[in-house]
Amino acid sequence: MPNDLISKDPIVAQNFALEVDGAPIATLSGVSGLDIEIDVVTIQQNGAGGKMQSVKTRGSMTKSPDLSLTRMAPSDVGSDGLWKWFTDIRTKGFALADRTSNRKNGSVVMYDSVGTEVGRFNFFNAWPSKIATDAMSTDSNDAVKETITLVCERIERVK
Repeated sequence: MPNDLISKDPIVAQNFALEVDGAPIATLSGVSGLDIEIDVVTIQQNGAGGKMQSVKTRGSMTKSPDLSLTRMAPSDVGSDGLWKWFTDIRTKGFALADRTSNRKNGSVVMYDSVGTEVGRFNFFNAWPSKIATDAMSTDSNDAVKETITLVCERIERVK
């Protein structure tokens, strides 16, 4: 039986991109929170001889993560898709009659060093809850970065 770790190269994601509603919206320098976790239910009961037993089983829910996306800050926030989306939510909120208003589906896409897609995580009913700008200093030549927190209701790895 061949060992997959030996016969296939590991995924080496060199580049990351954010797609929202099927369109590219941002190039990312880092991503975290791509966690897919099933809820665990723990049941305590007395077993043979009165000894306490702990039984763990699958719950009925999949936990929803918050995604943390890092990118270089755009020079024009007025034309940036993420900033527009965030500002819409901040100023307009969500429509009471349609809970999906301003919530969007999208993907975090991973590419290797030659631009081939090597992984994809789809998220559903997401919205940006926070945009944090890194600290700035006069003695630094680093580009200004932003960290965007994207909350979602479900995430799936599809590639």
